[in-house]
Amino acid sequence: MSKMNHSSIRTLTTLAILIAVILVMSFTPLGYIKTLGLEITLLHIPVIVGAALTGPVGGMVLGAVFGLTSFFQCFGMSWFGTTLFSISPVATFVVCVVPRVLLGLIAALLYRAFEKLAGKWGGALTGAITTVCHTVLFMGLLALFFYRTGFIQGIAESLGTANVFAFILAFVGLQGLLEIVLAALVAGALLPVLKKVRRA
Repeated sequence: MSKMNHSSIRTLTTLAILIAVILVMSFTPLGYIKTLGLEITLLHIPVIVGAALTGPVGGMVLGAVFGLTSFFQCFGMSWFGTTLFSISPVATFVVCVVPRVLLGLIAALLYRAFEKLAGKWGGALTGAITTVCHTVLFMGLLALFFYRTGFIQGIAESLGTANVFAFILAFVGLQGLLEIVLAALVAGALLPVLKKVRRA
């Protein structure tokens, strides 16, 4: 078997396993921690890890799977998503899917850079910074499409925020920090091990 064929099979196997992980996490309590605001998601972690292992295209595929499962939550599985869907299905699809596809792309590109620049810290830095980028993209699109709606304005009022930037900071809050820390820890710990396993 040629080296190229072996590499392709390895990449497809990795993607298949991680897609299965994302699907299982999406439809069980493993993927989302429910709160009064946004659900704290852990689904960005397999996307980041997979993107680092398989590259930009693989990362975008995994991100798309994450985004589509997130959109599926809007059909009665998430009160927040269901409400957004009732306001604008198209905008909800964009908010759910686009940031997740870009999440995979950004993770792959950052890991390539940090692996060379930061060595063993590359995985942790990729996990943390990619999660920040994902949160900014998601909340930015949410604010762009929905900030002026009565639903989001009601949440903003309950949080005591006076403008869109204060709303984003208050709404993300501690859960956003938790997502960043978890992504940094898991990606930093798993990526060196998984790369050795894939080479073996």
